[in-house]
Amino acid sequence: MSGRLFYVMGPSGAGKDSLLKAVKPLLCGLPVAFVRRYITRSSGKGEWHIPVSRTRFAKMEEEGAFALTWYSHGCSYGIAGSTDLALAHGIFLVVNGSREALPRAVQHYPDLVPFLIDVDPSVLRSRIEGRGRESGKDIEERLQRAFMPLPPVPGMMPCLHIDNSGSLEDAALHMARLMQHFMQETGLKEPALPRRIVPGRVI
Repeated sequence: MSGRLFYVMGPSGAGKDSLLKAVKPLLCGLPVAFVRRYITRSSGKGEWHIPVSRTRFAKMEEEGAFALTWYSHGCSYGIAGSTDLALAHGIFLVVNGSREALPRAVQHYPDLVPFLIDVDPSVLRSRIEGRGRESGKDIEERLQRAFMPLPPVPGMMPCLHIDNSGSLEDAALHMARLMQHFMQETGLKEPALPRRIVPGRVI
């Protein structure tokens, strides 16, 4: 049995990091791992990645250390080549990905499961303004990009939408149930997910 890649996309401010953090304990005991990305910037509050310099990233890419890389908002992103080995051993992987890199991701992982985190425009604006990293024109540009359609990807399954405009707990439970559904399709038999978030460990 091989695992599958859960490829999570969403605009900046959609709350992907918070959502994935809330999903983790709901998948406790299942063969799933959350991939830690390499990014050429320092870690901010609530972020979970491995910061590397541009020089180090370029060297790693040259050496074939990454399974997938992309460039967005002035930074380079990469996921380790070991992800392929984990998938081959039946581990399901969750990746905080990018819409721009989706075609390349599908090319490398044809059976990936795409998730798109949706958020109401007014909520998204409030979140972007609240974090204080952008202002004026930059905010408007981010909002415009946020609702652009996904690039067409032949052969990809329909995207699964998660509304993260309201309750984080409800959105996390919805996402976790969908992920468990795909795990069960491979023959994995697990009890139903709880109705509330329960602290636990993820493989």
